[in-house]
Amino acid sequence: MSAASDADLPFMHRALQLAQQGRGHVEPNPMVGCVVVKAGEVIGEGYHQKFGGPHAEVNALANCGEASLEGSTVYVTLEPCCHHGKTPPCTDALLAAKPARVVVAMQDPFPKVQGGGLQILAAAGMEVCVGVLGDEAQRLNAPYLKRQRQGKPWLIAKWAMTLDGKLATANGSSKWISSEEARAEVHRIRGLCDGVMVGSGTAKLDDPLLTTRPPGPRTAARIIVDSQASLSESSRLIKTIDQAPVIVATSPNAPPERLERLQHAGCDVIACPGNDHVARLDFLLDELAQRGMTNILVEGGSQLLGLLWDNRQIDEVYAFVAPKIAGGKEAISPIGGQGIASMENATQLTRTNVKTYGNTICVHGFTGFTDQQGS
Repeated sequence: MSAASDADLPFMHRALQLAQQGRGHVEPNPMVGCVVVKAGEVIGEGYHQKFGGPHAEVNALANCGEASLEGSTVYVTLEPCCHHGKTPPCTDALLAAKPARVVVAMQDPFPKVQGGGLQILAAAGMEVCVGVLGDEAQRLNAPYLKRQRQGKPWLIAKWAMTLDGKLATANGSSKWISSEEARAEVHRIRGLCDGVMVGSGTAKLDDPLLTTRPPGPRTAARIIVDSQASLSESSRLIKTIDQAPVIVATSPNAPPERLERLQHAGCDVIACPGNDHVARLDFLLDELAQRGMTNILVEGGSQLLGLLWDNRQIDEVYAFVAPKIAGGKEAISPIGGQGIASMENATQLTRTNVKTYGNTICVHGFTGFTDQQGS
């Protein structure tokens, strides 16, 4: 493996920019971008555009047209694949193109790759360099990496609250806290996710649709964590089951007649083993990841968010804060669960940014929980 130089950085930056264009279109695959450079000039570029379609390297090489790749450098944000999946190995395309050098941001942890692609290229005599903007590449594909390394989906917590930190009034009234513009942003986020998850209390009190309006690149399954299978047949979720799947996660002691009723209505019922909520949630997350779900938006309620937070499963946060005050000591706050005893142990979000949507402020950031667990 060879060393990188500062001259490599702008081309890998461009490859990372290209990769981001695949967000919402390529999952459960990773987002990948590729740039081909010869004599300091870009002669081709591409990215993985759609799941099942050509990978970034193939698109970039095709973009080169009739140009000779002799003496060229290929920059790619993830190790080229070396196995037959929905498409042929990208290593085959690179071997045929014969660039002089391949610069890779990071190794792919997928078991059928995991360094194999790099070895094939190096064995063919190509100069191979790994690690250029590796941290940026890891951040870009953090959801993919969590699913590969931990077997769990990336969880994005979203809530809207009043200025005094209330999700709803004491009697559960919550429509609407945030602005219309903020709600449009939530729909945009939903359209990039594989699932939207809520607890049974939220499903009952709010009777939400949880669909994406207008539709986005992905159609998110509506996931209801409902130990007793209490979701009503008259709910808007079931009435719109033709628009997006409804998954109901239940406990082993849910009444059989309720399970049968939900299945008859078209719901996908997942019976989650375990003696407590934590064990059942852990099983559910494993199951969703095995189904190929990469990003799941968790929209409440407080109990579900609290359980996931206490168990350090939340990876990303969108907190919408409206200039309203609800008051009430019994009114609900966003994160339930056990919480912390000392403020010095509070989680500090990283890579935060603040945007305004109408009269609502959104704080977006990352928890770092997955990094702390060795992902």
